[in-house]
Amino acid sequence: MREFPEPDTGVPHLGSPLRFLLWFVSVYKAPMTFAVLFGSACTVAQALIPAAVGRGIDQGLIGQDRRALLVWSGCVLLLGLIQAVTGTLRDRCALTNRLGATYRTVRMLTAKVADLGAELPRSISAGSLVTISTTDLGRIGLALESMARGGGAVVSIVLIAVLMLVASWQLGGVVLLGVPLVAWVVARLMRRLHQRQNDLRERQGALTDLAVDIVDGLQVMRGVGGERVFAARYAARSQRVRSEGVRLATVEAWIAGCRLLFPGFLTTAIVGLGIHQVRAGVLSPGALVAFYGYAVFLAEQMRRLTTTVDRLTRALAGAQRIVGVLSAVRQTGSGTRTMPDHRDEFFLADPVSGLTVPAGSHTAIVCARASEADALADRLGHYADPPGGYAGVPLDEFPVDEVRRRILLVDRDPKLFSGVLADQLGCAADPDEVGRALWAASAQDVIDALPDGLKQEIGGGREFSGGQRQRLALARALAADPETLILLDPTSAQDAHTEARIADRVRAHRAGRRTVVLTTSPILLDRADHVIFVENGRVTAEGTHRELLGSPSYRPVVSRGVNL
Repeated sequence: MREFPEPDTGVPHLGSPLRFLLWFVSVYKAPMTFAVLFGSACTVAQALIPAAVGRGIDQGLIGQDRRALLVWSGCVLLLGLIQAVTGTLRDRCALTNRLGATYRTVRMLTAKVADLGAELPRSISAGSLVTISTTDLGRIGLALESMARGGGAVVSIVLIAVLMLVASWQLGGVVLLGVPLVAWVVARLMRRLHQRQNDLRERQGALTDLAVDIVDGLQVMRGVGGERVFAARYAARSQRVRSEGVRLATVEAWIAGCRLLFPGFLTTAIVGLGIHQVRAGVLSPGALVAFYGYAVFLAEQMRRLTTTVDRLTRALAGAQRIVGVLSAVRQTGSGTRTMPDHRDEFFLADPVSGLTVPAGSHTAIVCARASEADALADRLGHYADPPGGYAGVPLDEFPVDEVRRRILLVDRDPKLFSGVLADQLGCAADPDEVGRALWAASAQDVIDALPDGLKQEIGGGREFSGGQRQRLALARALAADPETLILLDPTSAQDAHTEARIADRVRAHRAGRRTVVLTTSPILLDRADHVIFVENGRVTAEGTHRELLGSPSYRPVVSRGVNL
C-alpha cells in the first residue's frame, strides 16, 4: 500500500505565492499530468457526444438508415463509457493532488511552528494562524484538484470551436469571440473578489487578535471595570468585518450571476443563429441539434473554467499567507559551537544587567518592574537579544536546540495542550520522576481529582483553574530536569500555604542544580540561597532576602503592602 502522505515534505519555493503553487505542481508532476490527460479525455468524449447524436439524427432518423442509427447509437454509448472511466480516473488523480498538497502544507506549517516555538507570537499573529488553518490550507488542495477539470475545459472549448468552424464559420466565430469575452468579464470580477477577500481576512485576523487579547486580559479588565469598553470596541470592529463580508458577498453574487448569465447569452446566440442557418439550408437539423448540445456543453465548461480561475485566485491569496509563515525565521541566533559540560564554575550571565548566576545555586531575582523581569528572563533563556552568556560564551554561539535542552524557561502564562495529561508530563520517559515532580509542585491533588488520573484526556487545560494549570506546568518543567531552570513568577496564582509548600519542595527537588526564580514573593525569596535586585535594568544589590530588606528601594517592591 502506498504511504500517504509522503514522509518527505521537500523544500518549497518561497519566492512568491505563484512559485509556491508551481512547486506543488512539480512535486505531483505524475498525478497532475495524468489528471489533466484523463480530464481532457473525459471532456473530449463528452464534447463528441452531440456530434454523434447529430449524425444519428441526420443519417439514421431523417435518412431512415437503421444501420447508421445503430452505429451512431453505439458511438454515443462508447463515448459515454469512455467519459465514465476517464472521469473516475481523473477524479482519483485529482483527489491525490488535493489531499497530498493539503497534508504536505499542514506538515510544513506544523514543522515551522514547532521550529519557531516560543518565538511564534513575535512573528505571526494568532488571527493569521486561525485564518490559515481554517481557510487557506484547503484552498491549496482545491486549486490543484480543479486544474484537472480546468485543463479539460480548455481542451474541450478548443475542440468545440474547431468543430463549429468546420461546420459553420459563423457559429465558430461567435464561439471564438464570445468565450474570451466571457472569460475577460469574469477575470475582472475575480480580481475585485481577490481584493475584497484580502480586506476581509485582514479585518478577521485583527478581530481575532482583539478577541484573544480580551480573553487573556479578562481578569484584569474586570478589576478595573473595562469590560464594557472592550466589548464596545469588539462590537464596532465586528460590525466592520460584517460590512466587509457583505461587500465580498456582493461581488461573489455578481460572479455567480455572470457564470449563468453570460454563457446563457452565448448559448442563445448560437442556437438562434443555428436556426437561421437551418432555414437557409446551410445546416442540417442534426447539425443544429449538435450545435445546441455544443452550446449547453460549452456553458458547463465555461463554468468549470471560471471555477478553476476562482480557486486559483483564492489559492494565491492563501499561498501568500502560508509563504509568509514558512519564510519566518528565528529572531535568536543558533551557532555551532559545542556547549561545555556542566561545571560548578560555569556561570549563567546577562550582559545587559551585569547579573551572574553560578551553577548549582537556588537564586532569586527581584526586578523593580515586571517588564524588566520579562526581558531578563527572555535574555537568560535565549529568547531575545542580546543573548545571555554561558561559561563566558554568548548563547547564540551554541546550537539553539542544545540551549533549549539545557536551559528551560517557564513563563508567566504556561500552556497545556489537548491530549492525555500523562503524555504532557513525560510519564512515558520516567513515571517515577513525574511523581516526584508532581509532589514538588504540590500538584498531586489535581491529578487525584481527575476521574482517570494521569490518563485523563484534557482539552488544553480549560478544565483547570489558573493555579492548577500553573502547578501542572511547574511539575512538567521539574520532570524535564534541565540543567538550568528559570521560573518567572511560578506561584503568582497560589495561596500563601500552597506557595510555601512549593517553595520548600522545589528547593529540595532542585538541590545541586541551578534554579533561577524571578519573583517578588517574600515566601519564595526567603527560601532562596541568594537574591539579586535589578533596578533600572542593572544589578544594584545582592544578598539574602533578609539582608536586602534594609534597602529602601528593595523593600517596597517585595512588601506587597504588608509589614515585613
